[in-house]
Amino acid sequence: MPKMKTNRAAAKRMRKTGTGKIKRMRANKSHILTKKDRKRKRRLRSSTLVAKADVKRVKRLLVK
Repeated sequence: MPKMKTNRAAAKRMRKTGTGKIKRMRANKSHILTKKDRKRKRRLRSSTLVAKADVKRVKRLLVK
C-alpha cells in the first residue's frame, strides 16, 4: 500500500504544536477592513486551535 500524501493546501494553513494540537489562523482578515473595529481586527491577528470536532479530520489531512 502506498504512503499517505499530506494535503498541501491544509499544510499551508495549519501547523502542529509541540504537544500535538493543531494551530490555525483566524478567518475574515483579508478585505473589507474599514467596517471592522480595531478590537476585532486585533483579535483576528492572533492564532487559535482547531475545534475539537474537526481535529480528527484535520490530522488525517496533515499525515506525514
